[in-house]
Amino acid sequence: MNQRRLSPRLRIQFLGLLMLLGMTALGLRLWWIQVAHGAEWTAQIRGSSQATVRIPSVRGEIKDRNGLTLVQNRASYEVDFYLPEMVKGYRERFGPPPLAEHRAIISGMPKDVKEADIIRIVNDGIVPRLNDLDLARDYNSKDLERHYRNDTEVPYSYIKDIDFPTMAKFSEHDVGLPGVDIAIKPVRSYVYGALAAHLLGYVGAPDDTNKEEARKFTFYQGDVDGKSNIEKAMDDYLRGKPGVRYLRRNAKGTIDGVLREEPPQQGANVFLTIDARIQAITDEALRAVSRAGAVVVDPNNGNILAMASVPSFDPNTFIPSIKAKDWQALRKDEGDPLVNRAVSALPPGSTFKLITSLAGLRKNLTNAHYNCGGGVSYGDHFFQCWVNEKHYTHGNIGLSEAIKVSCDSFFYQFGNAAGIQSIDTVGKMLGIGEESGLQLTGEQVGNLPGPEWMQIHHPQERWSQAQTANVSIGQGYTLVSPLQLAMAYVTIANGGTCYYPRLVDKVLNQDGSPVLDEHGKVAVPQTPRMRSDLRREVTPDQIELWRVVNEDGGTGGRGRLKNVQVAGKTGTAQATDRGHKDTVAWFACFAPFDHPKYVVAVMVQGGEHGGSVAGPVATRILERTLAMDEGNFDMQVAWAPPAHHANPFSMFKDVSYAGGNLGAGDEESADASSADVQMASDNAAPDVEQEPDAQGQVSKRPRVVRAAPAPPPRQPNFFERLFGGKRPAPQPAPTPVRRRF
Repeated sequence: MNQRRLSPRLRIQFLGLLMLLGMTALGLRLWWIQVAHGAEWTAQIRGSSQATVRIPSVRGEIKDRNGLTLVQNRASYEVDFYLPEMVKGYRERFGPPPLAEHRAIISGMPKDVKEADIIRIVNDGIVPRLNDLDLARDYNSKDLERHYRNDTEVPYSYIKDIDFPTMAKFSEHDVGLPGVDIAIKPVRSYVYGALAAHLLGYVGAPDDTNKEEARKFTFYQGDVDGKSNIEKAMDDYLRGKPGVRYLRRNAKGTIDGVLREEPPQQGANVFLTIDARIQAITDEALRAVSRAGAVVVDPNNGNILAMASVPSFDPNTFIPSIKAKDWQALRKDEGDPLVNRAVSALPPGSTFKLITSLAGLRKNLTNAHYNCGGGVSYGDHFFQCWVNEKHYTHGNIGLSEAIKVSCDSFFYQFGNAAGIQSIDTVGKMLGIGEESGLQLTGEQVGNLPGPEWMQIHHPQERWSQAQTANVSIGQGYTLVSPLQLAMAYVTIANGGTCYYPRLVDKVLNQDGSPVLDEHGKVAVPQTPRMRSDLRREVTPDQIELWRVVNEDGGTGGRGRLKNVQVAGKTGTAQATDRGHKDTVAWFACFAPFDHPKYVVAVMVQGGEHGGSVAGPVATRILERTLAMDEGNFDMQVAWAPPAHHANPFSMFKDVSYAGGNLGAGDEESADASSADVQMASDNAAPDVEQEPDAQGQVSKRPRVVRAAPAPPPRQPNFFERLFGGKRPAPQPAPTPVRRRF
């Protein structure tokens, strides 16, 4: 059968139609890509040609009540290793990187995993060039390896806080190494060294990296976290907002410039209630002893004006990280310099008789009199009065006289008449055994024992009058911190209002406006917080602390001052600190008596008597602070080295200062009972810089000369296979281009 054939003309027309349809489809496709989705593809192209670096945020400053800066920021230069970039650069220069095998847990099962041997890559590929420039430093290889496995998003800090000559050498020479960069970071600077170290705290690297946030950046530089005390408690306010640096990549993927930068924003400034001058006065006074804590409070609002503890430490040691040997030295120091003794709990001795007095007044025992015959018997135990050792008695006395001479026999009986429930009720109203709300690291709440407490902690024992007698004089299981004791005496000084202590006065943004919370209210209000009002229960004016200091025969005569009347109470107690028997000396006071401006509580571990050891320390603080108010003394706030005593467990019989005005007083002795103290240990985990190990000792490592990788065998091309002929000699491999991040 004959088939019709298309004419040449029709075939040409059909071919043209196909070509036209193809061109139309291609045009539509180009329009779809370049016009309809042009912005999307442009963004992807731009993204592939740039790298992003997260710039750490800048923390706000910490200032005292007068605006004096206590903590600020300084610039720190460090050499960083971007480990993934190093592995990639090694592969480009030398071929496949060396591998190392380690045991890892994958899906809950142990498994041998192979990874790039980052130690060999650094030692063979990076260190030789650094050695040429005399810039190599020893490092801890295990720390580097751990960082590569767990924190590749974050650069490894090879050299921290480099000095100017090292930085200049890096800047002068083109290091030409992939993944090596000089970074400038803001780090903390504690302006006055050890001054207020136990309040301010310190910062360090975060415990965990935010993986989700890190994936948003090509290179991630994390913020530091507050690790203790104010730095930790106010971390959300102090922490600023990070910035971003956009880097340009060339066609080979090498970074060759900065496109633009969004600078970080500084966090809010935190203003403390602390007066740096009073803090310096308190710190200087405490250095006369080896282990002590002191608190100065404004009795009219509960503001803490000073809080100090010795021995102390310099928080700058932790910046940007603390060396392992320095960290071990702090932890092994017998004096425990990291402990804040101002918020540690110890037996308060006779200073607790204030609480017992209030409990008795609450039970209408104002006019009660009891006989002191050298002691009181409860059950089969004879509880001595401290004067029994001096072979005399106080006789029949009332409350005012008993406070003056600190008669134990009176308070054994007075406390039992008031009852343990009344003592516990008043103690809780004053904050004894309760949290302060300051969020200071390791703060101890102490013990306010009673029948319920005994049933929980010592169920094999039953509460008795003997137990109440011990509590009444601040012994037995009773534990109180200097901060708690100061706030109790604040209540007496102001006539019955018990405040919560305040340490943070205000938090302001960089423009001076107050920081607001999520509800639009001021985050840190400046109004005092009242814990309780004892004026509804008792009349604190009936507690005559004035006689303790100012009348002959009082136990606080060493607390007298010229031209200023001081009221206070001494205390001496037995304690056990980590198995070491100790005597604890106390003195709590306020002045001026008629219009109190300052309450001071001082505790000295290893003080033989409260009147002769803690009393002069408190007097020194009051004397200089009041003189400063009158314009007769100018306390210069200066850098302070860590307070340290060669023998922290030495005993102090008395303390005196040049030019001090010290009276005389009868010195009460400690009761025979002893309680284990609760020390406010700082359990924060700092950023510890490990000591170099054998594999990381590279500063004198000989340079490793590596042969250039051999080129692969050349295959004959089409014409050589077709016509044969001599193959040309292989050309040398081009020198790999070194690139530096």
